[in-house]
Amino acid sequence: MEKPVSTNLDDYEVLIRRRGESDYASYCPQLTYMLKGTTHEEVEEAMKAYVRAYVESLALNGQAQQ
Repeated sequence: MEKPVSTNLDDYEVLIRRRGESDYASYCPQLTYMLKGTTHEEVEEAMKAYVRAYVESLALNGQAQQ
């Protein structure tokens, strides 16, 4: 599966699930990337930061498409 080359942040989904009181996971299917944390806010912000960094790296490497 090829990684996307869009610089539009809205093209990347952030899915969050909760199991128990302090077990959260966030997943971005377009980047096939998952991370875990202890709060909803923690995993949401961490994933958004990951997606932003990915999009910025596309622009820096000249791979970006609008």
